[in-house]
Amino acid sequence: MGVAPDASPKYERVLLKLSGEALAGERGFGIEPAVVDRLTDEVKDVHEMGVSLGLVIGGGNIVRGALASQKGMDRVQADYMGMLGTIINALAVQDLLERKGVATRVMTAIRMEEVAEPYIRRRALRHMEKGRVVIFAGGTGSPYFSTDTTAALRAIEMGSQVVIKATKVKGIYSADPVEDPSAEFFPVITFKEVVQRELAVMDAPAVSLCRENDLPIIVLNVEDRGAVSAAIRGERVGTLVS
Repeated sequence: MGVAPDASPKYERVLLKLSGEALAGERGFGIEPAVVDRLTDEVKDVHEMGVSLGLVIGGGNIVRGALASQKGMDRVQADYMGMLGTIINALAVQDLLERKGVATRVMTAIRMEEVAEPYIRRRALRHMEKGRVVIFAGGTGSPYFSTDTTAALRAIEMGSQVVIKATKVKGIYSADPVEDPSAEFFPVITFKEVVQRELAVMDAPAVSLCRENDLPIIVLNVEDRGAVSAAIRGERVGTLVS
């Protein structure tokens, strides 16, 4: 399904954050081709709106560094494994996007020129100016930083106007809506309230970066077809944090 020609975007440069688990579908592990196919359709719709788009994809469907370290693995080693997981996901998404005619570049914070370009800010900006989707992989390149923080950092570096965090729930709630059906949904909330209520939007460094740089966050359900495009057009979708 394409995007109507008159669907003009409110945001012209966007950073979309996808969890690694989103690529796994109901299996919860690995990469589910049918799920990646649907997600890349969504990305293609956004691209066809003329939006300058960057992607950050987590690696939790392959390995979660923080969780592995809790099981006894060295945290630094575990985090590097997680970074490599994000690169595997990025290559999978790139492959499907390019099959659909969307020019895509993977840029990694860990150098591996045989499979992807090293992340260089000016080069990434040039790719975006040429209308290419840029997938930022390998996290920040340093352990102890999540892909949420990577998303906030790359969004600021690229001059993005919004970070869209695509999750498996409608937006931000006062508690986990799966465990607590009475949890309150917030269509709009401030950064100050997010911090005070200790709401799980993104991790603390990511929220702090966005707050300090006046970068709004939209949290939405990626399983709602067309939700990302609707949010970029300025429609009320999910939760807006500003």
